[in-house]
Amino acid sequence: MLSYQHAYHAGNFADVHKHLTLYAVTDYLLRKKSSITYIDTHAGRGLYPLATKETQRLQEYREGVAPLWQVRQQLSDPLLGKWMASLESAQPQSTVLSHYPGSPWWLAQRLREQDSLRLFELHPGEHEHLSGQALPKQARRVYGDGLLGLKQLLPVATPRLCVLIDPSYERKVEYQEVVDAAAYNLEKARHAVVMIWYPLLPAGHHDTLLSGLEASGIRTIWHSELLLRASAEGTHGMYGSGMVVINPPWGLDEQLSAAMAQVAPLLGSDSHYRAKWLVGE
Repeated sequence: MLSYQHAYHAGNFADVHKHLTLYAVTDYLLRKKSSITYIDTHAGRGLYPLATKETQRLQEYREGVAPLWQVRQQLSDPLLGKWMASLESAQPQSTVLSHYPGSPWWLAQRLREQDSLRLFELHPGEHEHLSGQALPKQARRVYGDGLLGLKQLLPVATPRLCVLIDPSYERKVEYQEVVDAAAYNLEKARHAVVMIWYPLLPAGHHDTLLSGLEASGIRTIWHSELLLRASAEGTHGMYGSGMVVINPPWGLDEQLSAAMAQVAPLLGSDSHYRAKWLVGE
């Protein structure tokens, strides 16, 4: 099934959670000079104009990135401030929020000469949009299955590896497929930093992902969740966003907790952030 298009949800609260985590991880990795291979298994379009009919249909960015944008000059957290400055650089007019960048943009704009980036996208329409995005020479677009492509690329030639796994979870089996892909990844590259996004939905299928990872034998797993509501009770859609980080950089939990302390109150009175170690620490 290939019906999912992220343009309908661009810039929502889950994107804020996911991309702020991604930014914090890459920020830490860039402290060392050794080269990094980045792999994005479900890349999407790369850049989303908020005026498109898809994004305007749901306008989820109004309860995601927009409230942060409105108060960006008052935000005191260092990580959040740097992230918002990068977001501002993605706008044709720096004072107007007109575009929201997807993970290919967040990764590509931090590439150094010695790094490489592989962007997988299986949806033909989404890949066509991605092909039209300007990217540095170290980035390569691949039309294909990202989880399969990840396995085929391992082991990578660079000393370090950073992976983002961000499927749509349209199929229930994807939760287990992600567990299997992560476990295989860590077998081939045990020091890799692997990030996995997951939705919190009333059906609770994310439990398959978390319990599978916990039983996988992977030694260091941390995860965080940004919730719009306290529970799934009475909800029909996504009520929260989750991020797993395998082999998380030192201090990531404190950094994100400080940033999310400013983010969560802007998303609604019931919004809150929580994080804990799934395995290790």
